[in-house]
Amino acid sequence: MRAYRVLIPALAVLAACSDPAGKSNAQIPPLAQPSRTAPGDSMTMKASFAPVVKRAAPAVVNISSKRLIRTRPDPFWEMFGGGAPRERIQGSLGSGVIVRADGVIVTNNHVVEGGQEITVALADRREYVARVLLADPRTDLAVLKIDVGNERLPVLAIDDSNEAQVGDLVLAIGDPFGVGQTVTNGIISALNRTADPNGDTSNAYIQTDAAINPGNSGGALVDMDGDLIGVNSFILSRSGSSSGVGFAVPAAIVRRVVETAAGGGQAVVRPWLGARTQTVTGEMARSMGLSVPQGALVADIWPNGPAARAGLRQGDVIVSVDGRPAVDAAAVSYAISSRRPGDQIKLGVRRGGGEQTLTLRAEAPPATPARDQQVVSGRNPFDGATVVNLSPAVADELGLDPFLGRGVMVTNIGRGFAMNAGLRPGDMIKAVNGRPVGTVKDLMGVLGAGAGQWQVTIVRNGQEVTANFRT
Repeated sequence: MRAYRVLIPALAVLAACSDPAGKSNAQIPPLAQPSRTAPGDSMTMKASFAPVVKRAAPAVVNISSKRLIRTRPDPFWEMFGGGAPRERIQGSLGSGVIVRADGVIVTNNHVVEGGQEITVALADRREYVARVLLADPRTDLAVLKIDVGNERLPVLAIDDSNEAQVGDLVLAIGDPFGVGQTVTNGIISALNRTADPNGDTSNAYIQTDAAINPGNSGGALVDMDGDLIGVNSFILSRSGSSSGVGFAVPAAIVRRVVETAAGGGQAVVRPWLGARTQTVTGEMARSMGLSVPQGALVADIWPNGPAARAGLRQGDVIVSVDGRPAVDAAAVSYAISSRRPGDQIKLGVRRGGGEQTLTLRAEAPPATPARDQQVVSGRNPFDGATVVNLSPAVADELGLDPFLGRGVMVTNIGRGFAMNAGLRPGDMIKAVNGRPVGTVKDLMGVLGAGAGQWQVTIVRNGQEVTANFRT
């Protein structure tokens, strides 16, 4: 009974407090709703990257490329007339960035190389067939175009101000493993890295520790303003997955390639220094009285080239380009090749214990002698090879030293005796049957004479090799 006596007063209190009209919940406050304001300045940005992602992500697309591959049957069965060539579809997945509202997209060349059917999927999942405006294997960039009619697509602004610094926060946006658009964050680990997977030291990359995985290729590397500062290109990894060492093509190069494609160009013109340089080592720095081993030593100068007209001399050390320190020879080459022909470039030069500033006019390497490209045929060791006259322009195109000298360069090997003879693209032909070969015309003249036996001298990777062949 005592328990009931306690309960009855309590029920009376509740009844007195109840709404006689039946609105018993009128006095209960509603649940608090979350009110989140996205950070709008760098001081609060560490709380969320959402504002940057919201701005940049709609301009990042998924790219799929397909091509038909034909494989030969087993040679054993082929001898008996059995088997038939097999066909299969090979595909690749990557990412891209919309850089013009009318549907111009930049991606990596290796994502679309050889592709016979290229499809672009926008962030809202709409799909378009794309065509290639320009492919530049040297920078591993390609520019695509999709037809969106009068629609204006979201774009990323290309920030080529070169103001990025080591330690800056960055985001990598792409479509790794084909799972859908993904955002990772990190910092800029290094600038002007020359760790090119193809060994081309004329390229310089932004290094980042933002997670980049297969499928991120061609995606955006953006700063905290949501601007494009690079196109993610490749990683260094023993496992094939991200290990925090990723590389992006800098925005300055991206802009040059996009401008060339938008202007109808089929090849990117890269200015050259017109001089052969080598990185200053510690021993060289001590011998020249330099406080630090930094800069590019001028070892040779092309007659009447840009360097010669700017007043550079053998023995000069280039220590800066447009006011920015020149870390090594590769940094100097990159800084000049990323400019437009006709630009004025300020070179800080150390000469005779003092420093001075020279002005160099950016120019494309000369294509002299004329290319005179020909495909060799007939009963000779070069049957099936494509050959050209070596010039600074051809050397730059192939990533070779323009100071190799006069000669004939093999640029491609097709079906023929040359393939069986072991010739390779990049071989420089110096002599055939004891006769020097300086031009394609010289080579054709020697081969036209005919012979059963051939003695061929070539230069490969800096080494001269002589071999004998019977055709």
